[in-house]
Amino acid sequence: MNPSVLHVYRTYFPDPTGGLQEAIRQIALATGAEGVANTIFTLSPQPDPAVLLQPEALVVRSRSWMAPASCDIGGIAAFKTFVRLAGEADVLHYLFPWPFADVLHVLTRPDKPMVLTYISDVVRQRWLGAAYAPLMRHTLRQARVIVANSPAYARTSPVLSHPDICGKVRVIPLGIEESSYPMSGDDTVFNRLGIKANEPYFLFIGVLRYYKGLHFLLRAAKNLGGKIVIAGSGPEGARLQALAASEGAGNVIFAGQVSDAEKVGLLKRCRALVLPSHLRSEAYGMVLVEAAMFGRPLISCEIGTGTSYINAHEETGFVVEPELPAALTLAMNTLLNDDALSAEMGKAARKRYEKFFSGPALGRAYASLFREVAGLA
Repeated sequence: MNPSVLHVYRTYFPDPTGGLQEAIRQIALATGAEGVANTIFTLSPQPDPAVLLQPEALVVRSRSWMAPASCDIGGIAAFKTFVRLAGEADVLHYLFPWPFADVLHVLTRPDKPMVLTYISDVVRQRWLGAAYAPLMRHTLRQARVIVANSPAYARTSPVLSHPDICGKVRVIPLGIEESSYPMSGDDTVFNRLGIKANEPYFLFIGVLRYYKGLHFLLRAAKNLGGKIVIAGSGPEGARLQALAASEGAGNVIFAGQVSDAEKVGLLKRCRALVLPSHLRSEAYGMVLVEAAMFGRPLISCEIGTGTSYINAHEETGFVVEPELPAALTLAMNTLLNDDALSAEMGKAARKRYEKFFSGPALGRAYASLFREVAGLA
């Protein structure tokens, strides 16, 4: 017998995309293949329609009335909807942290076992973290199991390594079901970006946020013998383009937001995927898994999170010191000038994906956990 699971997070597709929404989608797809029945409860500034039947899950949305510090907050309707959905589920699965979910849980007191996937410590909003800490500790104590996405994060997080919490922690890496991605990319993106056939380039994909370390990548570009494509949009976009101009980084191409098919095209042909994030707000880095799935080498920074679990140094790519443009330049130029090494690391990245981050690996691990906490194992 398989359980029904209610996944709870502040935002979900089709609202603006991000790595965590994709992580939820992949967990639902992978566990669905194992027989788990999945429902996703989320908030949206425009929840019309309120119910969406997606391939991965039934998505139920209530209105987000405000989102201070990226913490979406709902109203009475959200409480009513959550109570109904929780009553129908065998297991509650919270993506953490989202303080409004803590409030939902503590006020409605659902009589169902809770699994909590711990995505990230509160890094930047320290005032919020201090105010949130008592409620957070209450929720953590209530959880049956707390999932960390990598051994490094379980070890280095002051929350997960706390003596009162660490006994509940298990590691399940986030992953991707390969069939959920288009396998043939949209190669028209290369004409749009002015990239010639067989011309090597390095690729960054993601939301342009403060912790992504892109200002270090722009400084690294000056001494690089190839191009860098930065795909995505976000709050740092205008500042980064101005910095690129002032640094004379004419080999950097800002692609803007790309479609899924364009993203696949860019991933399949890049020399390597570069994720220069320099702060622990980058708790995992799903884009590294995406690139590994397509057999591309990886370049990332050592920040004590899941990025260095996905990218094994000198095996699947290079893990370099953060905030050091020269280290990024050296790693990129090494791969640019050594075709054999680039191909070898790409194959190793694909092999590591298949072992740890594939859809079947993700589905088996989470489905087994959900059955266990539901008493169905």
